Amino acid sequence: MKMQQHDLRLHAARARRLGYQEGVVSALLNLVLFALKLWVGMVAGSVAMIADAWHTLSDTFSSLIVIFGFWYTAKPGDREHPFGHGRAELIAALALGILLLCIGLGFLVDSYQQLVSYKTVTYETTALVVFLLSVVLKEGLAQYSFWAGRQVSSASLAADGWHHRSDAIASAVIVVGFLFGERFWWFDGVLGFAVSGLILHAAYGIFRETAGVLLGEQMSPELEEAVRRVVAEVVQMSYEPHHFHLHRYGDHREITFHLYLPGTLSLADAHALCNAIEERLRSEHGLEATIHTEPHPPEVTT
Repeated sequence: MKMQQHDLRLHAARARRLGYQEGVVSALLNLVLFALKLWVGMVAGSVAMIADAWHTLSDTFSSLIVIFGFWYTAKPGDREHPFGHGRAELIAALALGILLLCIGLGFLVDSYQQLVSYKTVTYETTALVVFLLSVVLKEGLAQYSFWAGRQVSSASLAADGWHHRSDAIASAVIVVGFLFGERFWWFDGVLGFAVSGLILHAAYGIFRETAGVLLGEQMSPELEEAVRRVVAEVVQMSYEPHHFHLHRYGDHREITFHLYLPGTLSLADAHALCNAIEERLRSEHGLEATIHTEPHPPEVTT
């Protein structure tokens, strides 16, 4: 048990370190890219470029939210939050999704106004260089965020990675605009719609990943099978685990289930079996288990 707790502390410390590193690097780089994109977008009068600039600035805010989420998640459990503050990271990821949703909807309106006003855009070589640079840097940040998120199973780092990925794709779409924008006056407005769609798609992906955990999720078949295997190895008699429930609080996972045991088993023996199961699940799978025992129903004879 001590080894399991030590491993969890090491995992939490590494998660905070990666979260802080990713957040600081992303925030600083996004501020520089925002300033460059906004400058060339205003010079060109391009709603797509300006939309992408503000998308990049939203990534700065999202990285700050990631930093706050990891800081708050590290707080130990207290009287009001006995299971710790692990779900703060999921709330941070949800906040990032809401931020992207607002930005995407706002630029849908701007793109429509660009089209109905018949506004043309002048593309400069400087803007092309800025957005090509953005594609490379933002995809690099996305890969780093995805990698860090996989290393520590972090929803907010994965969400920040999708921010960077959507920004890289949006910048790539605008680069395409340099090929056709001078020939078709409406091309920038259409690109604005495309960028907005990418932003909204990224927001949807974040909502889908985080809402399930916050609302409650079904245990995976693999985890259920692992629990059943532990129960079978410990009990070694008539049993039937059922009615599984899983609750996640960051790295802390609580599991409850019912367990049929022979009705002739003494209370002390049933308690000892449950303690042994709970210890195995804690040490081998990082699960805190609560087991409700029931007498095995009598066999139905005909």
